[in-house]
Amino acid sequence: MDGCDSCPSIEPGPGYQTTAEVPPMLGAVQMLVDFCRANSIWPMTFGLACCALEMMAAGMARVDISRFGSEVFRPSPRQCDLMIFAGTVNKKMAPVVMRLYEQMPSPKWVIAMGNCAISGGPFCIEENYNVIEGVDRLVPVDIYIPGCPPRPEAVIEGVLKLQELITGKRNPLPQLGGALAPKREKPTGIS
Repeated sequence: MDGCDSCPSIEPGPGYQTTAEVPPMLGAVQMLVDFCRANSIWPMTFGLACCALEMMAAGMARVDISRFGSEVFRPSPRQCDLMIFAGTVNKKMAPVVMRLYEQMPSPKWVIAMGNCAISGGPFCIEENYNVIEGVDRLVPVDIYIPGCPPRPEAVIEGVLKLQELITGKRNPLPQLGGALAPKREKPTGIS
């Protein structure tokens, strides 16, 4: 064994495998787990400014973020695996941001939504001592959604990019209405 010469060696019994002999089925199980994680993301909103309104609009019927697995926005960090920062983070809020991030279970992801969350936005000027120049100075950010404020469609694109990051591949985007639209034949007799 590594690092312990006096420890007894325990051999696996008949029918058992050592950890060096990982069956190929575990790769398929991991792919299934990643697929389930990517398609059941539980976001926690951290709306601090006008970007939060666009994030709420992404959950409404017209855009419907639940089509992509982000069904319910959770109020507690212990029940979510995605934190969406939408708005300006100031220095007084920084300890709260880090505490909420630490309370999230692993694996956890972060989206910085809007220019204020990405870089401090228009409030990050030399005279303003209180604004953090991007939430990535406090917690690691996985996806950036630029805009002031970004449209709900951009939030959907950010969630799809996160799914691609989790699974390693892009799921096809459903057409409007949630279902694939049937292909129509070109009308004849019209030129």
